Amino acid sequence: MRKIIGALFAVCGCFCCIDAFALDLSLNDAVSKIMAESNDLKKADANVKKAQASLDVANSNRWFNIEATATYMNLVNVERPFDSYDVKLPPEIGGLVQQIASTSGVSMSVPEKLAIPDNIFMAGVTITQPIYTFGKIGNAVDSVRSAIKMSEYSKEMVSREVKYAATDMYWTAKMTDEIVKLAKKDLDNTMAAKKKLAGAGRANRSNLVKIESDIATKEINLSDAEFNRDTAHRMLKILAGIDIDEELNLTDEFPNTFADIEDKKLTNTPEWQVLDQQVKMYESKASSSRANGYPTLAAVGSYSYVTMDTDFKKMFNSNAEQAAYWGLALKVPVFSGGLNRANATVDVMNAEVARQDLDKSKKITSEKYTNAIKQYNHLRGNLKGLENARDLAAKAYGFSRDRFAAGQTSAVELADVSAGLYQLDMALINAKYKILMSAESVKKLGD
Repeated sequence: MRKIIGALFAVCGCFCCIDAFALDLSLNDAVSKIMAESNDLKKADANVKKAQASLDVANSNRWFNIEATATYMNLVNVERPFDSYDVKLPPEIGGLVQQIASTSGVSMSVPEKLAIPDNIFMAGVTITQPIYTFGKIGNAVDSVRSAIKMSEYSKEMVSREVKYAATDMYWTAKMTDEIVKLAKKDLDNTMAAKKKLAGAGRANRSNLVKIESDIATKEINLSDAEFNRDTAHRMLKILAGIDIDEELNLTDEFPNTFADIEDKKLTNTPEWQVLDQQVKMYESKASSSRANGYPTLAAVGSYSYVTMDTDFKKMFNSNAEQAAYWGLALKVPVFSGGLNRANATVDVMNAEVARQDLDKSKKITSEKYTNAIKQYNHLRGNLKGLENARDLAAKAYGFSRDRFAAGQTSAVELADVSAGLYQLDMALINAKYKILMSAESVKKLGD
């Protein structure tokens, strides 16, 4: 006997150790973990950063542009690649030079070849600063700013969706925990009835068969409930980045009371803000496309340096030529085949499509928001009646159980009353889950 009691204590101790090492997880912790692990949120954040980088690209067109070049060339004598580069003078040029020299009273000999500097180095810098572009750059920058706001509002939409899904996953897992408890309690009640029936010495075959059938059915219900609980917990752990082998203890309980939600008109949502910014973005792009057909006024400046010599080592010691200039340049597009007008038309039509989407979204989302509030209040109003029905079913089960123990009713009646109580327990948990998720729908769609 002592060995049996010791074994029971050991088993209980093992279960206590398992519970002690289970990870406590609240709703807020679960939501935070899932949002931190969300790939959709990470992509939305990357899209925001990408849009911000695009603004730097658009703004770079406002500032001056500097281009520097440096070139070295060596002229190759094709006939004699390893000799210096020279040019043979025609006899006519030699005679003309001697004639000029004799006329001037100068005695000189004319060489047959003329050496050409074959080492040439050129360098230069050009600066261009846009002054006025008739809105081409400004509207392009405005369109990118709208795109940044779109990405930020889109991130808010994704954040709300992820938070809603995380909350749904948590309460679904919690509901499966409660269903396991209900299924186990229902099975324990039936097994207790069987024990009383057998211990009273009055068992008949019909009652025993019915109870055995109920026990088999409720064992299946408990097995299904445990499978659904394990599945929900695994999915919750995967989304929250928790080790799959970690035991979870969901600490938040289903509330017994629910606060009022004011039935008000929806005035703004991230989805509407995204579509509104999309309209503005396309309108700015259309203005920028039109401006591509207008002139561009810019200030320009340039500096160049050129030196050459027959000897590479002496090239930078010889005289070099330098030149510089500055001024204004007016670039006027003459003909583009209608490209700018076509691009502007495309952007205008895109803006119109986004405007229609915004109008449709305002109608549909407003109706969803109103329905979510109505559903919340409707379910909340029914909760009290459902709780009363459940309490009455519990009393009825207690009466039937006592009558069954006294031999005043059959196992069939007890099973019917037990099934009614089990269904109302399930309905009560499901109602609380729906109320909670209706409240989350209001938050997701709200201002």
